[in-house]
Amino acid sequence: MSNAAQEMLDWIHKRGLGELAEKMGIQVISISADAGVATMPAEGNRQPLGLVHGGAYVVLAESLGSMCATLAAGPGRHAVGIEINASHTRSCTEGLVIATAKAVNIGKNLATHEIAVTDEKGNRLSTIRITNFLRDNR
Repeated sequence: MSNAAQEMLDWIHKRGLGELAEKMGIQVISISADAGVATMPAEGNRQPLGLVHGGAYVVLAESLGSMCATLAAGPGRHAVGIEINASHTRSCTEGLVIATAKAVNIGKNLATHEIAVTDEKGNRLSTIRITNFLRDNR
């Protein structure tokens, strides 16, 4: 793990992930500009039928993808989400939900990541793509 990635993890643990991500139980396992892994429990993130809410998959993926993009932006810059797309393909009712992000493209001003959301058995639950605008801090 790079120094920047370790600093990001330390910063995340010190600052937190934000109110929504913390309420959902999201935890970042690893992070870099090119890839990352985060988890979320099914419990507490289910809709009335007992399935994990599709919006919970999106929050998990957007949180992870935006953190990867922030690392891609570099010092003195940050990422702002401008587009997200999700295709839910399977449901989950229990256990841990795992998001794995991979960079599709990182440019000077835009970063796009694809996030595969799976259950603990490796079954794909959702595929999410996020594009972030990389901008100077203001």
